[in-house]
Amino acid sequence: MIIKFSVSSRRRLLISIAGAMMLLLGGAVAGAAPQREAGASSTARSLQTTPARREGTAIVYGAKIHYVEAGSGPVVVLLHGLGGDATNWAFNVAALAQKYRVIVPDQIGFGKSDKPLINYRISTYVDFLDAFLKEMKIERASLVGNSMGGWVAAGFALAHPEKVDRIVLADAAGFALAPEFDTSQLIKLNPSTREGMKELVSHVFYNKIIFMSDAFIDSSMAARINAGDGHTIRSITESIIRREDVLDNRLSAIKHPVLIIWGREDRLLPPSDGERFKKELPNSQLIIFERCGHAPQVEKASDFNAAVLKFLAAPAANK
Repeated sequence: MIIKFSVSSRRRLLISIAGAMMLLLGGAVAGAAPQREAGASSTARSLQTTPARREGTAIVYGAKIHYVEAGSGPVVVLLHGLGGDATNWAFNVAALAQKYRVIVPDQIGFGKSDKPLINYRISTYVDFLDAFLKEMKIERASLVGNSMGGWVAAGFALAHPEKVDRIVLADAAGFALAPEFDTSQLIKLNPSTREGMKELVSHVFYNKIIFMSDAFIDSSMAARINAGDGHTIRSITESIIRREDVLDNRLSAIKHPVLIIWGREDRLLPPSDGERFKKELPNSQLIIFERCGHAPQVEKASDFNAAVLKFLAAPAANK
């Protein structure tokens, strides 16, 4: 079975929430990093300089929010996509924590955080992020979001501009589905068969040798089946269909410096969406990674880390 999306449908395949795939990066990707340091000596050096990683739990609106933390300095919060969790940033935390206090929450309804049976929408995540930062006694932070996480980052900047320093949007979601989009296709974001998983993986990752292997598909299926976030995904999907919290005609209000990173071969949210973010965000820049799909923080981890570090350290303009 082959999924055939029209060009316009692919543009909005909301895989906007395509972070749905990002859960797979947790258990399965850990052993399949596309970019590795060469040689035992470089690995040893990396281990010696890796900041200690800590795990914790914050109580937000009575719900437990699990998070991972490393490093010290200005705060950088990494926000995963739909169906994901903190492990989606496994290849980025150590590098960013060399200079920053990196905090990676399992957003409400995902990962090790509580999964209440509520009506989820992006505004839910904006409210929870605000309360989470207050609980952590963080007054201001830079936000890095992939897929749905990018949508949350942009939504938070619109709601609480004074609490945001800089923003990184990696293959971000947030634009409304095209009127002609077949919303029944969204069910494929939450596959329950190996065939469905293979279809979705083929749309997310460029490197088919690694990510279309039987081992990866099997690990992805196990992760998907045991995630326990089916209600969350379905609820967010329904919110997307209702066009709640979309970013259309709102981005010009974000004045913060924004780095947009996109994978050239993202078959879920195409580079044209990245171009649209660049056009509508007044203080933004766009980087497109070649031979990369929907998860540049994984498939191009070294390049991603370098670009984010350079952006975060750059002198502030227009201040």
